[in-house]
Amino acid sequence: MNNKLIHEYLDMKTKIIFATGNANKMREIKEILGEEKYDIQSMKEAGVDCDIVEDGTTFEENSLIKARAVAKCVPEAIVLADDSGLEIDALNKEPGIYSARYMGEDTSYDIKNANLIDRLDGVEKDDRSARFVCAVSAVFPDGSEKAVRGTIEGYIGWEPMGANGFGYDPIFYLWDKDVSTASISPEEKNAISHRGKALRMIKEEIVKHENTSC
Repeated sequence: MNNKLIHEYLDMKTKIIFATGNANKMREIKEILGEEKYDIQSMKEAGVDCDIVEDGTTFEENSLIKARAVAKCVPEAIVLADDSGLEIDALNKEPGIYSARYMGEDTSYDIKNANLIDRLDGVEKDDRSARFVCAVSAVFPDGSEKAVRGTIEGYIGWEPMGANGFGYDPIFYLWDKDVSTASISPEEKNAISHRGKALRMIKEEIVKHENTSC
């Protein structure tokens, strides 16, 4: 396909800007939403640079804050944003909405994961329950908004396992498999993950919006 045809093809696709600069997230997002119909770009790829203050008290509020901020810069596109994190029941659902900033934004996840395991020292398996939460919000060019939530239940292991995931994946174990989400394939993870569930739900909302807008 020559360059002219490529540009014409991209112009036919629905443009989606995802409010993130995280390359790992973008890989999952493109795999789950599918690039056949959508031209999916990160903020950086779309040339969007804006300061976003995530001062919400829930995952949904923070995802909407991000989506609204980016939508002001690219009003012609559908803007998606997510806010996700890990809730550990024995730690009063910490780190929760502060998951990315837990122990400081520049602190490595190796250190964060080790700290959480240390804080659960002596806690039995049944009391190590946890969940990943992902809220995805959409702001459409007509100003309408939608927020959805996906979760996956599991428990915190006693040591990191696996190299396929990122963030807290190595310490988040699945009840039915007793392996971490960093130990399964990307395809398996996308099928059951909090982000996969939320992205499939928001994709349904995008399709509904497109159908009602026709």
